[in-house]
Amino acid sequence: MELEGVRYKASEGQLGRVMAIRLLPRTDLTEGIKKICEDYGVQHGFISCSMGSLQKATFMVTQPKPEAKMKVGYTDPIEVPGPVEFLGGHGWIGESEDGGRLIHFHGIVTDQTGKSYGGHFVEGGNRSLLTIDLIIIELKGVRLVRKYDDEVGLIELDFLK
Repeated sequence: MELEGVRYKASEGQLGRVMAIRLLPRTDLTEGIKKICEDYGVQHGFISCSMGSLQKATFMVTQPKPEAKMKVGYTDPIEVPGPVEFLGGHGWIGESEDGGRLIHFHGIVTDQTGKSYGGHFVEGGNRSLLTIDLIIIELKGVRLVRKYDDEVGLIELDFLK
């Protein structure tokens, strides 16, 4: 059955603190964001990265998966050898269904030839070469939770109070 019309889920909250951050050389992007969130008590938020460089980039992209409910899923991790220029990205800070902290981040990089790549960055595979400059915007009054969505058959973002 084809679904029609505009459908969405939403939850309203407020902005909390805004933090400007530079991840120093050899710091993994995801691990660095997690540590900052632990140190500052950020539970939910938005991440915007403006630029930087990476020793290498590791990410996943969507691909057809005929066996999946929505016929799509992620690839195995793809690695682009460095050095790579980090052109930017966005993501969110939230939690898993069991309450663990999650960082979900997508970004774009270029290799030494200028070829661009992008996708969902893999934790532990994206260490800063010189810098990664980012902003964390804390969200208050809304919980970003990844949980199983029966309609699509995957773990997806949900918004809870």
